[in-house]
Amino acid sequence: MIEIEYIVKDHHGIERLRTQDKKTADAFDRSLEHAERLAQWLRTAGIAQELSETGMEELTFYLVRNAATVERILKGKPLELTATTDTVTE
Repeated sequence: MIEIEYIVKDHHGIERLRTQDKKTADAFDRSLEHAERLAQWLRTAGIAQELSETGMEELTFYLVRNAATVERILKGKPLELTATTDTVTE
């Protein structure tokens, strides 16, 4: 039996995800790349300079994972926050 395992690492070489599903690995890798570019853009613009690298990583990865909600906010569409979590119902 052959098993293929995909390991996704961040730009520091730290393992972030281990899966047997290629689509999941590719999607997670793209999310990491988007978050890294977003962090670079924010740092270049002088935004959130006081955030640690870990804090910036958490913020940008959160924004990437919730891109659809961020887009709704920027378009001025109404959002309904749920009472028990920080997720948004669209």
